[in-house]
Amino acid sequence: MEGIQHKTVSVNGINMHIAEKGEGPLILFLHGFPELWYSWRNQINGLAALGYRALAPDLRGYGGTDAPDSVADYTCCHLVGDLIALLDTVAPQEKEDKVFVVGHDWGAIIAWYLCLFRPDRVKALFNLSVPFIPYDPRFKPVETWKAFYGKDHYIVRFQEPGVMEAEFAEIGVGRAVLELLSYRVPDPLYLPKGNLFGHPLDSPVNLPPWLSEKDADYYATQFQITGITGALNYYRNFDRNWELSAPWWKSQIKVPVKFAMGDLDLVYTMPGMKDYIHNGGFKRDVPFLEEALVINGVSHWIHQEIPDQINQLLFDFFSKFH
Repeated sequence: MEGIQHKTVSVNGINMHIAEKGEGPLILFLHGFPELWYSWRNQINGLAALGYRALAPDLRGYGGTDAPDSVADYTCCHLVGDLIALLDTVAPQEKEDKVFVVGHDWGAIIAWYLCLFRPDRVKALFNLSVPFIPYDPRFKPVETWKAFYGKDHYIVRFQEPGVMEAEFAEIGVGRAVLELLSYRVPDPLYLPKGNLFGHPLDSPVNLPPWLSEKDADYYATQFQITGITGALNYYRNFDRNWELSAPWWKSQIKVPVKFAMGDLDLVYTMPGMKDYIHNGGFKRDVPFLEEALVINGVSHWIHQEIPDQINQLLFDFFSKFH
């Protein structure tokens, strides 16, 4: 896309592809699953035009960034380590000790970990779709999801290495990614074996309005090249991350935060989520939370569905911290 510069940097033992544009205070954009730096295309252009340096990496395992083979190389410690090394490279502390951060989906989860582990590097955080979920010793993540949703829930199905890779390969990993990006209902995502997306595979993927054929081709092509194992390995570390975060039990997120999600987001309809967001739990765990916006008629892909509105929210929030 015009004006966006691409380069590869060496961070934390891997080579990471980054896309950036603009000059000014740095905003680090962290994508989710199954996405890429490209998911922030509208924010990169929009915030660069408003006087920011917008930077979006392909996270570990995605796109032009290295994908280590071992599942154990995708823990929250590895992912936050990548970001700290990236900031040391592109925004060294003697020039910019703290940066703005924006995360969506898995990018939001990583951003919460970044703020928990290294709040000294974050000026303010704007997260989308996934609120902070604190460590709770009573609930091991994967078995909890299985108890709520059963064995066909996507998070449960993603756990066994090689299984979903093989099933996605049968329908084409590019198609599988587009099916996932087109999922925009507030219901749990189930992927039953032999009927992954619930409709014939000879029918075209019904792309949402915000995803053009050009956009779809970019995602499909990238994942056909890289495969999807790196992306799935994030899910295979849910329980490991839970164990690693035990030392931060009852810790709070101590940076300025704003949060937004759509009321049609499948995360919003998870058991207990609305109560947590609206009735004090979220604010207890994130005391500097300015606001938790729930926007009507918007699904999980909020930053791509309503990019102009999200860009304005980002600008209004971050401009308070100059």
